[in-house]
Amino acid sequence: MRLALLALRLMVLARLWPVTQLNSNTFPNKRRHKEFHVGENTKAKHGGRVDLKTKKQDSTKSLLIKSEQLLRIDDHDFAMRPGFGGSALPVGIDVQVESIDSISEVNMDFTMTLYLRHYWQDDRLAFPSSSNKSRTFDARLVKKIWVPDVFFVHSKRSFIHDTTMENIMLRVFPDGNILYSVRITVTALCSMDFSSFPLDTQNCSLELESYAYNENDLMLYWKNGNDSLRTDEIVLSQFFIEDFQPSFGLAFYSSTGWYNRLYINFILRRHIFFFMLQTYFPTMLMVMLSWVSFWIDRRAVPARVSLGITTVLTMSTIITGVSASMPQVSYVKAVDIYLWASFLFVFLSVIEYAAVNYFTTVEEMKKLKNAKIPSSFNTNQAMAFDGCFHDNDIDLTPFPVVDLTPNTDRTSQSRNSTASEPPDGTRLRRRNTLKYNMSFIMSNSYMIDSYSRVIFPLAYLLFNIIYWSLYA
Repeated sequence: MRLALLALRLMVLARLWPVTQLNSNTFPNKRRHKEFHVGENTKAKHGGRVDLKTKKQDSTKSLLIKSEQLLRIDDHDFAMRPGFGGSALPVGIDVQVESIDSISEVNMDFTMTLYLRHYWQDDRLAFPSSSNKSRTFDARLVKKIWVPDVFFVHSKRSFIHDTTMENIMLRVFPDGNILYSVRITVTALCSMDFSSFPLDTQNCSLELESYAYNENDLMLYWKNGNDSLRTDEIVLSQFFIEDFQPSFGLAFYSSTGWYNRLYINFILRRHIFFFMLQTYFPTMLMVMLSWVSFWIDRRAVPARVSLGITTVLTMSTIITGVSASMPQVSYVKAVDIYLWASFLFVFLSVIEYAAVNYFTTVEEMKKLKNAKIPSSFNTNQAMAFDGCFHDNDIDLTPFPVVDLTPNTDRTSQSRNSTASEPPDGTRLRRRNTLKYNMSFIMSNSYMIDSYSRVIFPLAYLLFNIIYWSLYA
């Protein structure tokens, strides 16, 4: 029985063996056909281009490795400067100013965007090249080699632009010469002198220096002399740029020694037209407006007082506005001199009317005491207009005429007087003269307005001539 089952199994296996071989021979063809079908779909999807990623590896990584091997970065210690232990390494500097973004008088600083380029030679990065072509890299390779540590002296803020990538370029030539360029925006201090503001000219400078290497290790210099500093067309709202000039100097630090320092000097001259519209013209108009009160009747107290107070308050507002936009310096500025002198003219016009009103009141009260007041005179009606008596409201007798004929008794006494009496007489005449002048002014107070109409404009015109001849 067992033998019969074994024979049956052998017969079944013998019949299935050809079918299995046939299937194994036809399956690779189906797989190749499937791969060919997928390839056709990929080719149609990419517009007729066959994707080569399935056939070979990405060459970017291998190219970077080849560049590092070509420059022999791993064979040297780039923490040390080129030629360490020898003479100072020359590093040429070339600057192109893109823009001056802002200038702040309150903070005494300026913001500048520039392209800073460094030139030096590092024999460790020299490589063989049959075509003598340079190789250009970005910020990723810069971190693996030595670069100069130039910084901006007196800078408050600075940053390297990083849109869309860090704006850093490294170019290596076969002989080891290197160009390292970076785009920077820096905010630096500018010590300004506002003694002539706003008719001033400011001298600002941006200073470059190596932080770690003194003159024995690194020598900074302008690569192309005066042509090393180039500028685009720069237009500022408040200043004219008169000059851009590079210069060179040395800086000494007691603990580390002497360092090479490069200067980017530029001269700024302020636009005056803005301040003429905002400060000087309004001030002139307020001063001239205060002179209108000289033509208003001296008895119109409300009109003249309100006009004087209005001009004084307006001048105070102008002075406050100018001071708020300026740094708190300990010296007097040119605009302060003009504003406070104009304020003095406005204030004196108010004081002038106060003197006129006072002398007028004293004059009328004096006449009122020496005169006979009629029974029909109403005091309340006389003072209803401005608070003082009027000449045409009452019947005033004229002042007694002084007899100028000399008295014989007085003449004889003067002849018999001693020699010490004439000085006393002279002093009496001086007192009488001053008293007479005061009495004349008080009795003719309207003449103060007449003189003020001429004296105030002439004095203000003279002040403007002196002011603009000194500062313009």
